Amino acid sequence: MTVSVAEQASPAGREPSAGEVAVGVRSISKHFGHVVALDDVSLDIRRGEFFSLLGPSGCGKTTLLRLIGGFESADAGDIFIDGKSVAGLPPYRRTTNMIFQHLALFPHMDVFENVAFGLRMKGMGKAEVEGRITKALELVQLEGFEGRGIEQLSGGQKQRVAMARALVNDPSVLLLDEPLGALDLQLRLQLQDELRRLHRSLRSTFIFVTHDQGEAMTMSDRIAVMEGGRILQVGSPEEIYERPGTRFVASFIGHTNLLEARVVDVRPDGVVIADCSGTRLECRAGHEPEAGAPVSLSLRYEKIDVGPSSPGATDRVHHEGTVMQKTFMGNMVRLQARLPSGLTLTAEISNVEKARAFGEGDRVGLSWSESSVVLLRN
Repeated sequence: MTVSVAEQASPAGREPSAGEVAVGVRSISKHFGHVVALDDVSLDIRRGEFFSLLGPSGCGKTTLLRLIGGFESADAGDIFIDGKSVAGLPPYRRTTNMIFQHLALFPHMDVFENVAFGLRMKGMGKAEVEGRITKALELVQLEGFEGRGIEQLSGGQKQRVAMARALVNDPSVLLLDEPLGALDLQLRLQLQDELRRLHRSLRSTFIFVTHDQGEAMTMSDRIAVMEGGRILQVGSPEEIYERPGTRFVASFIGHTNLLEARVVDVRPDGVVIADCSGTRLECRAGHEPEAGAPVSLSLRYEKIDVGPSSPGATDRVHHEGTVMQKTFMGNMVRLQARLPSGLTLTAEISNVEKARAFGEGDRVGLSWSESSVVLLRN
């Protein structure tokens, strides 16, 4: 039986032209003592896109954001904003503004004065200050809150004040350092919608740092997945999810079965033949591993259909297995099934009623389309 593996995707789409690049990062490295925070990172962020830096704590995403904003200086490399190098420029001389994870609002000032602070520091006239603040508060739906004290506001309202304070300066690039991380789930979902609405309204460039995969997938035009101070993959949410390039990306984004195999042969047409637990897998990939090399395959939980043990559609790969564990998860049921070869696969069934037919110890059929398995770079 053969399994066709989706071709590995490169970063999304064509390379942007110079005029399309809002932020260009060129060979940036940053160390904190002996700790490597960023290791030769290069990246182009397109003008007007919602771009997310995604990765676990300590991967370098916040350091990169702070370098773009001018709050840190690089050990090597350069950063360009709107085509101009910003090396050595302090934050107030860049066309960026930042919303920090800890909002840093002034508790002794009301909403108006918090939003006005940066404008007053620039010496802006009273009429222009008032006009800008009115517009900014309308954008974040806080009209009428000008005189409220910060301590009188809810967590979500404080977040909106921070957004207004950043937007009032009309930045070309808005930097967001996990601004929703301290909020409860329902409020986070609400403010995700608000940020997307703001982005659609303003069409400025948003660079968003998060460790939450669902947040990045929901909000982003493109995502850079980071780990260990490096960018592992850049692409649209769909590309990152459907065609992960490495084991880390596959396991960090969503849930997947990581299958270990060994290359048997590479045909002249680029198809890789691999063996996994005694089953030969036919894998078409963007790279050609050598014969005998170990490889990893990714098969998403939800890509596996669970049904009667008799084969169904002939255009799908079929196996039989025994249910070892069944877990109810609210909107889905997760099953672990062991194949006769000893290989254990995990599947998610979104139809909870359908899942009632299967119990631990039952024989079930497992099937998936040939394109659901992805060959990874180890």
